[in-house]
Amino acid sequence: MTQFPSSDPPPFGAQPPTESKRVLAGVLGILLGALGIHKFVLGYTTSGIIMLLVSVLGGLVTCGVAASVMHIIGLIEGIMYLTKSDPEFIRTYQQGKREWF
Repeated sequence: MTQFPSSDPPPFGAQPPTESKRVLAGVLGILLGALGIHKFVLGYTTSGIIMLLVSVLGGLVTCGVAASVMHIIGLIEGIMYLTKSDPEFIRTYQQGKREWF
């Protein structure tokens, strides 16, 4: 007899399954960290816009110093993302919405 998956809702308080964006966000943070692309991937639009504007506009005013600082921040965040396990990353950054470091 064939059994079909139950259509019952998950138990109270259970989180729906979430796909980890850890590798994508980590690689983008390392390669394009100054532009804040990794923030957009995780759904942090405000943080992504801040990084993008500081890199572009601040980089013009400070002759690239602001863009360099933003790249270092993106690099650090990318490394932090890649060193976490998938469940820990999902819990911290996708469900917990921790935007910075």
